[in-house]
Amino acid sequence: MLGTVTAWVLVRDDFRGKSIVNALIDLPFALPTIVAGLVLLALYGPHSPVAVNVAFTRTAIFLALLFVTLPFVVRTVQPVLHELDVEMEDAARSLGARNATVFRRIVLPTILPGILSGVTLAFARAAGEIGAVVIISGNRPFHTEVASVFVFNHIQSGDKAGAAAVAVVLLTISFAVLLVVGGMRRLATRHERV
Repeated sequence: MLGTVTAWVLVRDDFRGKSIVNALIDLPFALPTIVAGLVLLALYGPHSPVAVNVAFTRTAIFLALLFVTLPFVVRTVQPVLHELDVEMEDAARSLGARNATVFRRIVLPTILPGILSGVTLAFARAAGEIGAVVIISGNRPFHTEVASVFVFNHIQSGDKAGAAAVAVVLLTISFAVLLVVGGMRRLATRHERV
């Protein structure tokens, strides 16, 4: 949702610093994710300059994954919003439609395939993310341990069967997510195929 809102603001609004925000969105693409973990630890760790210490918590994992996955949703929704005909929205409003109705009936069906594509890319990145979370998570079993770090640690310790078991579970979940998102995309674009 944050990615969609960010894309909306970047496309529909003009404000000072828009080009800087646009560049910051692409930062996770250019930055090694381990560096992102270090930056998050410096900003939100025990010696935080903003007096917020969330290091080694689930909140820290959420922040790390948000940082590395947000650009995928923003960059898949942005082009769709650019192509969206604003005149259709204006026409609906002139016929008495409220803003919520215009969004639900005109905007959302148009941008939903982009949102679903972005969510799929973000999920894939989050499921395999290791660099940003390995430092900020603390890797405490049953508290802040993530699957990708678990698999990595078990491979390093020689427990390839345990790593493979978790990898198969991740593969199954990923396949299920792809099936659900594909079905949703098919439903969202059914009016285009008729």
